[in-house]
Amino acid sequence: MSTQSDHGRELIPRPEHTPDALRAALAVVDPGRLEEMQAQKDEAFALAVEWQSLSPVQSWVLAWARNIEIARRPDLSARYAVALSQLEHENPVIAQEALREVTSVLDEAMKTVRE
Repeated sequence: MSTQSDHGRELIPRPEHTPDALRAALAVVDPGRLEEMQAQKDEAFALAVEWQSLSPVQSWVLAWARNIEIARRPDLSARYAVALSQLEHENPVIAQEALREVTSVLDEAMKTVRE
């Protein structure tokens, strides 16, 4: 678990990588995405059965741990929101920089949740 000094102010502690812990964390930091999370969980579990593999479930856990990492950290969340808002900017240089920033935020969050 990280500390507040790692990334500045955090809304909640980093959750465990379990479906229940991730759902509880999302309910606090971004409750509007609970239906999306559940739909993707259902898809991941269906694929796991079809493929006879846990990799779809593991991918789902990592993706949502990353999403929650962004949402629980105001520093990442603000950077991500600004970058997303500029992805379709008419100036291609600004749009390209926004794409780099989105990628940077996603990479940073994923690296953190894999530690």
